[in-house]
Order: sequence, then structure tokens, then C-alpha cells
Amino acid sequence: MATGRTHRPATRSRGIPEATVARLPLYLRALTALSERSVPTVSSEELAAAAGVNSAKLRKDFSYLGSYGTRGVGYDVEYLVYQISRELGLTQDWPVVIVGIGNLGAALANYGGFASRGFRVAALIDADPAMAGKPVAGIPVQHTDDLEKIISDNGVHIGVIATPAGAAQQVSERLIAAGVTSILNFAPTVLSVPDGVDVRKVDLSIELQILAFHEQRKAGEEAAAVAAATGDVVAPPPLRGSAAASRKGPDGDVPAVMPA
Repeated sequence: MATGRTHRPATRSRGIPEATVARLPLYLRALTALSERSVPTVSSEELAAAAGVNSAKLRKDFSYLGSYGTRGVGYDVEYLVYQISRELGLTQDWPVVIVGIGNLGAALANYGGFASRGFRVAALIDADPAMAGKPVAGIPVQHTDDLEKIISDNGVHIGVIATPAGAAQQVSERLIAAGVTSILNFAPTVLSVPDGVDVRKVDLSIELQILAFHEQRKAGEEAAAVAAATGDVVAPPPLRGSAAASRKGPDGDVPAVMPA
């Protein structure tokens, strides 16, 4: 059984830009949906719309793969699924360990999308002795004392960190020392890793804050549009939640002028 080190995709040696690599999973998801509906071919415009990119960018991305489609016909769906899967390294087995089996780690362990994309959850690891031996998603949790042996025995090179922020750096260092060279980090902290180790960070709170920014901006635009139609003076949108609380003065009122 391949362990993820049999061969690596040649994306870097072939000069495929990181931005293109980041879009390949989007194309693959859209193509897989088409394949499940037995759609034989797809135009660049249709596939781009399904993936949420523009068609010119899609055609440029596919040119790096050596796939140009057929004028008047489009792209062969099944061939593109295979081509992108191969480029991403999904045609082989990738054992993965998840470290930190709290609510998030347990949810990740139960996520069915790993197996369908070639990622096998080889082990679940947690620092809590009370968790040892408890099955999560049918896999018994193992203690962090055995982390290095688990990595070695399973030939793991991809690790998922779902620990509290304070433990993440130490966990990453142990994973790397044991042979892990790619990390998916869900802990709300920035990891310091050596060259040659790839880290992808998923921070749900940051994504929510970005959405809050857009919501506030939309509220401001709506208020401005109403004011323009009625001739009223535009007031800034009200602050919400903790942001509003932080602006309150000693008597509970929001001060008219904030100190510099």
C-alpha cells in the first residue's frame, strides 16, 4: 500500500503556480458533480461558472496541465477528473493523523469527504488519557505519548492539528520530527515550521470576521442609498456585540469622540 511517499505530484517542478493549484480542487469538485450526473463533456464557460471562476482563468489554469479541450466540444469530464486527481496526488493512498479529538477533531474524523478523495484517517491522537481507547468514527483514540510510533508505523506525512492554540506549536514540532511534512492547522495560531514543511491554515473565526466586515459594509451602503433617496444625513451603521461594548464610556454610553 502506498504511504504518500511513493511519488509526489510534479506541480512545483512543472511550474504550476500556487494560485492554480489552489483552484484545482474547485474544478475537481465541479467535475465530480458532472460525472455523477453522467455529463460527458463541459464547456469552459459552464465549468468556470460551476467552480466560481472566470473562463479565461480556467483555460489558463488547464493550459498548465496540458489540457486545452476541443473547440466546439469542450472538455472531456472523465479525463479531466483523472488528470486533476493525478496532478493533486489523489490517485494514491494518503494516510492522515488527526491530533486533538475535541469537538472539532471528532467532527473531522467523521467527515466522509476524506476517504472519497484518497485520504485515509490512519489514527486519532489526543493528550487526554481519558480519551485513550475510545472509538471516534470507528477509530480508537490513541495517546500523544505514542505519536512518533504512530507516525512511523503508518507512514504518515500529512497531519491535521485540531488542538487548542497553546498546544499546536509543540504538536507541530513533534509531527515534523516524526516525519510529517504537510500540516493542516485548525488551531487559532500561526505555526513556525522549517523549510520543506507545507502548512495550510483554516481559521473559522477569521472567516466569520471577514463576513462581518462585508455585512457591515452592505448595511452602510443600504443606509447611504436610503439617505440619498430621502435627503437624510447618513449615520454610520451601529456597532454590534463586543465591538459596541468596547466603545462604551464609564457610564455605559458611547463617547462622542474616541481618545487617540
